[in-house]
Amino acid sequence: MGSLLELYRIPQVTYGLFDPFLSDPVQFPSVYQLAPRDTSLPLAMVRLMLHFKWTWVGLVASDDPRSEEFLRDLQEQMVRNDVCVAFIHKVFTGLTENNRYLFYFLNQLFFSTVKVIVIYGNTDSLLTLRFREVPSALVYRMWITSSHWDIAKKPGYVHFDNFHGALILTDQTSKIPGFKHFLKSINPVKDPENIFLQSFWNSAFGCTSTIGKGDGAVCSPNASLDTLRLSYLDITMSDQSYTVYNAVYAVAWALHEMFLVRSEMESNRNGNNSGAYPWKLHSFLKNVQFNNSAGNRLVLDKKKMSVANYDILNYVTFGNDTEVLVKVGEFISEAPAGQEFIIQQKAIVWPRTWGEPLPSRCSKVCSPGFHIKAQEGKPVCCFDCAPCPQGQISNQTDRDQCMKCPEDQYPNRERIHCLPKRVTFLAYEETLGMALASIAVSFYLLTALVLWVFVNQKDTPIVKANNRDLSYILLFSLSLCFLCSLFFIGHPSAINCLLRQTTFGVMFTVAVSSILAKTITVVLAFRATRPGSRSRRWVGSRGPISLVVFCTFIQVMLCAIWLLLSPPFPDADTHSDPEHIILECNEGSLIAFYSVLGYIALLALGSFTVAFLARNLPDTFNEAKFITFSMLVFCSVWISFLPTYQSTKGKMMVAVEVFSILSSSAGLLGCIFIPKCYVILLQPHKNTNKFLKKNPIS
Repeated sequence: MGSLLELYRIPQVTYGLFDPFLSDPVQFPSVYQLAPRDTSLPLAMVRLMLHFKWTWVGLVASDDPRSEEFLRDLQEQMVRNDVCVAFIHKVFTGLTENNRYLFYFLNQLFFSTVKVIVIYGNTDSLLTLRFREVPSALVYRMWITSSHWDIAKKPGYVHFDNFHGALILTDQTSKIPGFKHFLKSINPVKDPENIFLQSFWNSAFGCTSTIGKGDGAVCSPNASLDTLRLSYLDITMSDQSYTVYNAVYAVAWALHEMFLVRSEMESNRNGNNSGAYPWKLHSFLKNVQFNNSAGNRLVLDKKKMSVANYDILNYVTFGNDTEVLVKVGEFISEAPAGQEFIIQQKAIVWPRTWGEPLPSRCSKVCSPGFHIKAQEGKPVCCFDCAPCPQGQISNQTDRDQCMKCPEDQYPNRERIHCLPKRVTFLAYEETLGMALASIAVSFYLLTALVLWVFVNQKDTPIVKANNRDLSYILLFSLSLCFLCSLFFIGHPSAINCLLRQTTFGVMFTVAVSSILAKTITVVLAFRATRPGSRSRRWVGSRGPISLVVFCTFIQVMLCAIWLLLSPPFPDADTHSDPEHIILECNEGSLIAFYSVLGYIALLALGSFTVAFLARNLPDTFNEAKFITFSMLVFCSVWISFLPTYQSTKGKMMVAVEVFSILSSSAGLLGCIFIPKCYVILLQPHKNTNKFLKKNPIS
């Protein structure tokens, strides 16, 4: 019919659903669609899903172009908002084909975890889903639909409970003044020519309008719709009726405007009638623009049409086969972001088996402390829950990623929230710090005692034979080595960090260079006994002390460069221990740090080599054996120190260095001076020139 009317350019105003097929202006230039395009309906449905956290949704639609376009737009919105499609079921028009697919659909629904289904399409093709033989327990889902499918249409085989609690999105309408009064006042007696009203009246009241026809009672001439049961009391204008109302008024407005123009033209032409042709109405229909009796703006120009707004209705059924639609929300397309969706959740009546809004998900909720891990080949809504990695937390459900705790905090055991890290360092108050400090002070006192013994016995042969001045320097430097270890214990400060490594480096250089000078003195002293030897000059006090000063000067220069270019500074280590903040000294330049250690190692290696080569030299001046053992202990300690220092973190790294300082210093003290003190204090008869000449100690 439409194609035939197009031949004569007869205007056609459609009051039904928007049809994208009819929107082609080339093929249908004479068609005017009053219903707005459903561009915002998919968004409104997705906002409804997101509000109730329904992310696993099934789709059911008629097999027609309009439904295809809707499904395409809906899936696009669902993908944007991380809502997944569990299945898509097409409803066909053929009864045989539809029954076959209905069985497949019900079987799919039985094994699915989907609790929410969107249904869209024309009323006739979707009636299959309301057959009585469909098990009610199987279809007790939340159905989301639009007024395009007349869910309240009641054929004889309808099962009401199947869609109890459904949410329906209808085009938003306004109350037409006088409409309810009109419906309440109508009666077939007043309008006997209206056969449609007569048929409805007979069905609604269960009566007959003519005496003697049928088995029912005769309809009362005073009957009113006010006396009908609940299902007939909803006499507000539906969105489809509202569109029909607007279509009639649009045509009437266009005709009125056309005849006004025609009358004006006839008066100007002295009553000549130019003819009222149908095609002349097009220009007036395109310019239709007025407010209807409800105050809403009405236009037929597609470019000026506003986006549709929607009311959200709740479909409620009762045990006496009655039903009602209750408005529970609305979607205003042009409202500011975040304010377009309004829902009264407490007013919603849910499906029979629900009682409360239930989630529709593919996977279980990922609790706090876990994060979403995608399943390969599955939709984004289907995932596994994986624990948060070390050092991270999640304090909400279904987190895509866990959050890292700040550097000064660490996760609790459940990895739900962060706890403040405890500050720690090698303190005097703890057992390890107290033990190391006690050992350092004890060895310092022991070294001071040895020095006192040597000073007190300075004129005895053993003290003289061991180069008395170098012995004093060595003992003094060892005492400072023991004390410098105290810089490593306690709260790191700027002064401590600057002094601890440099003091240690300089004092150990003095000690090791003194040992090197002692060793060289032993070798040269043996050679000096030969006639005409030039080594006698070295054996004096200036030569060995000059060597100590020179070696120490080099170390002082290394430390000065270190302090000038990249000095040590207090730092906080937040990574080594997950539950503690370790206060420590950052060495600044590792190259400078290992250069200082390397220089000491070079001096120690030189002392060990010379002492080892001179260990079998005769005469009483030979203390090379004692120096060899002391250097062996010293080198063993520091060779063990390097890998241990690199493998430890935090305050244990400091403890390792303190232990190495104390043990290597104690090795030097014990191997070189304790044997001498033993002779001086416990065997004084051996500390004479007469005894040493007959029985050399070495």
